[in-house]
Amino acid sequence: MQRFYFDHNATTPVSSEVLEAWLPALREVYGNASSIHHFGQVAKQQLEAARRQVALLLNAPVRDIVFTSGGTEANNLAIYGVAGAGGHIVTTSIEHPAVLNPCDHLQSVTKVAVGSDGVVDPADIRKALLPDTVLISVMHANNEIGTLQPIAEIAAIAKQAGVLFHVDGVQAVGKVPVDVEALGVDLYSVSGHKVYAPKGIGVLYVRKGTRLRPLLFGGKHERERRPGTENVPGAVALGCAAELARHTLATESERVAALRDRLEQAVLASIPSAHVNGRTAQRTPNTSNIRFDGIEGEAIVISLDLKGFAVSSGSACSSGAVEPSHVLLAIGLSPQDARSSVRFSLGRSNTAEQVDALAKAVAESVAHLRRLSPVYA
Repeated sequence: MQRFYFDHNATTPVSSEVLEAWLPALREVYGNASSIHHFGQVAKQQLEAARRQVALLLNAPVRDIVFTSGGTEANNLAIYGVAGAGGHIVTTSIEHPAVLNPCDHLQSVTKVAVGSDGVVDPADIRKALLPDTVLISVMHANNEIGTLQPIAEIAAIAKQAGVLFHVDGVQAVGKVPVDVEALGVDLYSVSGHKVYAPKGIGVLYVRKGTRLRPLLFGGKHERERRPGTENVPGAVALGCAAELARHTLATESERVAALRDRLEQAVLASIPSAHVNGRTAQRTPNTSNIRFDGIEGEAIVISLDLKGFAVSSGSACSSGAVEPSHVLLAIGLSPQDARSSVRFSLGRSNTAEQVDALAKAVAESVAHLRRLSPVYA
């Protein structure tokens, strides 16, 4: 049986171009980038070349790029690095757990509600600010429904208030243009495995002059912002992925958006009582979250997996959770409707033929499950 992957928001396969850069770095660039001998200096050169590639993708100064182990560490470093010593944080109700959980541990946090379209009103962010607010943290693109937030407008509010602004950009980079200078953000998180690089590598952009307490303690690596011997092969892979994204972003985003629209049109035309969550908002081009009345999303995921299609019923980081998606509840869905939703996230390997086959399989699965459903009439 052929299998097709429609879960790119959970993780992406390592691209062939990235693999060609990564493997030689694993085999040959084994020196410690802090060592002064030949092997160490080769590693250092490769590390800095990768830093430049990531900086170009984000339009950031090279010195402001900090390599981490991934998006979760980047988010935690930003949040604890700014607010770990105290102070109030403003965030939204639809953030990833890698933002919500550290904020909850710091306790002084206001979670601003979003509209039914999954977008936060910048005016509500402004209203949530307190005299002791030290950080605003708002994701660029939502991992479950793909909605894009008004980052530049929030950045202007943060600047006016003298508050630092962190953006979780894990689901935006490689899908929509990201220019940290134009956006006006102070901190921006990136994850390698969401952009066709391997797992275990990420980046935190830290604007020059931003005071950041380290999350870890050790050596003076990464300008004393993230100690530990750098993952040079991982950085090389992420640098290659960033370079590839920079050159293909416009054409690939347009191609994937057309496929996403094709899928939604086919599903809505063939399946009654189906609804696209967040459809009225601006979204990442690859993400579609569809609700199917009367059946469980997880049942659809299992049914489609048996037919050879990988999709998701929510965030991969919440897999196995019995609670309905906090994102879907936040946009006003009932617990039952939230549990009836499925996420389809497309990527480079997907084709129109695969999308058509997926739409047909979805229609078959939904029809079969609804016949068995005690609640669908």
